Amino acid sequence: MPMRPAENFFRDFVRVAGPFWFSENKHAIWRWTVILVVLTILQIVMAVLVNKWNAALFDAIEQHSMSGLTRQILVLLAIMLASILITVSHLTVKRRLMIDWRTWLTEKVTDRWMSDGRHYLVSHMPGEHDNPDERIAEDCRIATESAISLGHSLFYSCLSLISFTQILWSLSGVITLDIGVTFDLPGHLVWIAIIYAGLASWLGWLVGIPLTRATNVNQTVEANYRSGLIDARENSQAIALIEAESFEKKRFKKLFTQIQEVWAQQTAAWQYILAFSTGYGLLSMAFPVLLSSPRYISGAITLGALMQSAQAFQEMASALSWPVNNLASIALWRASVERVLGLIKALDAVDDEIARPENHWIVVEKTNQPVLAFRDLTIAKLNGPVLVSGINMEIQQGDHVLITGNTFTGAKLFRAIAQLRPWGTGRIELPVNDRCFFMPPRPHLPANFTLREAICYPKSESCFTPEELTQTLKLVGLEHLVEQLDNVDVWARSLSRNEQQRLGMVRLLLNKPLWIFLQEAFDSLDAESEEKMLRLIDQYLPNATLLSITNLETAPLFHDRTLHFPGE
Repeated sequence: MPMRPAENFFRDFVRVAGPFWFSENKHAIWRWTVILVVLTILQIVMAVLVNKWNAALFDAIEQHSMSGLTRQILVLLAIMLASILITVSHLTVKRRLMIDWRTWLTEKVTDRWMSDGRHYLVSHMPGEHDNPDERIAEDCRIATESAISLGHSLFYSCLSLISFTQILWSLSGVITLDIGVTFDLPGHLVWIAIIYAGLASWLGWLVGIPLTRATNVNQTVEANYRSGLIDARENSQAIALIEAESFEKKRFKKLFTQIQEVWAQQTAAWQYILAFSTGYGLLSMAFPVLLSSPRYISGAITLGALMQSAQAFQEMASALSWPVNNLASIALWRASVERVLGLIKALDAVDDEIARPENHWIVVEKTNQPVLAFRDLTIAKLNGPVLVSGINMEIQQGDHVLITGNTFTGAKLFRAIAQLRPWGTGRIELPVNDRCFFMPPRPHLPANFTLREAICYPKSESCFTPEELTQTLKLVGLEHLVEQLDNVDVWARSLSRNEQQRLGMVRLLLNKPLWIFLQEAFDSLDAESEEKMLRLIDQYLPNATLLSITNLETAPLFHDRTLHFPGE
């Protein structure tokens, strides 16, 4: 994914994540934020006290004063206890803000993604929005947690810079320079620290650019590899039946090769960063002491002032070097934010498509008539060719319609009725008060639910009595599952396709809809069993309207009308 300009990046991030601070819990959010700011200021106070304590300690050592040393030990204990209390409180408040922000952003993105079929529609939109599950679960976490961590460390560095600049300025004194012209230079250590840290930050930023790019690419290839493994796990039976393991292994290897390539890019980038940061770290330790040593040797400052100056120089240089010290964190944060923004952008594109005034989408209207009607309906692919046109038909309540011919187009018609395949023109009219019940080839059985909850999904198990559930299971030939109703499992893996399709029939009979759409919902059953399912619909749902896509040879016996799509 190409990196957008910094100004656009921050603008888009604030637009998406910024409203958290003005959400319905804004009073609590701002209260925790103020507490975090106060605790950060207290952390700086502790750092300044440690700096002054450091000077007093070395002065006492230089003076060979046991009473002074004892006093500084007591002061250190007091500073230590206060620092522990502040640090623990700071961690608690910071993590509270992190989880609250992550919760808000995750719910916002999830609500948009899992709304009115957008999770399906967005998969057909162009752009970088692959693996939305990873973007929601992991990238939303990194985007919010790292934003607070980086924001806090930046604020701390700014406070540290202000505080220790004042200390270092007062300790620097005035030195006289003779460079052809003699003049006095106050606060020379401050100017040296600024030049030193500024040069280091500039060099560090240049060195870190390859890591930022590699980290962004790494997020994508890692997610692609996980997605491939998940896809294989969810389709393990189909893979085993057609003996496609060798193909899957090649696919995994190809995906993992991409990880290896990006890993090599990251390793090369890290080599430069570590070489730079190691040298910079060692120099930062020795440089301020060496810089102030001549003044101590000349007797201009005490040992305590020397150590205080060295520590203040390090603190100031560290504050100025914030970009260098956070290169990897910034790279990871930005890559995750870009991935979240990519998903948001794709969802925005879906909304824009829906809002376009041009008549390029099928219009679905609710009416007060118990009729399903197709008016001059054309079904097309997204920005592609027309699949079928000129569909005009009225289906009355109670009709049984068999869709013949091109079942691929028939499936697209079902999605158009469900407003999941809106590309085309014309109008579909649906009864306003009657819920449509769609049965795909495999019903969705949520993982890690009890079987009872999975069958009742998306309704609550309390909507159906235990007796209803037991009788319906027996009715469709699943009496052996009655004893497993309270077991928890990954049912899509543990049950056969035959059993899953029969559970779809259980759902249908429990919900008693008036409009039923069967899309090869019983294709794994033998002909006799599929006929039994259709008879159950006739017997227990006599007033229901039925539209079927099936390869059952005797299907016309259970339908009174046909809708034919040419192409097969």
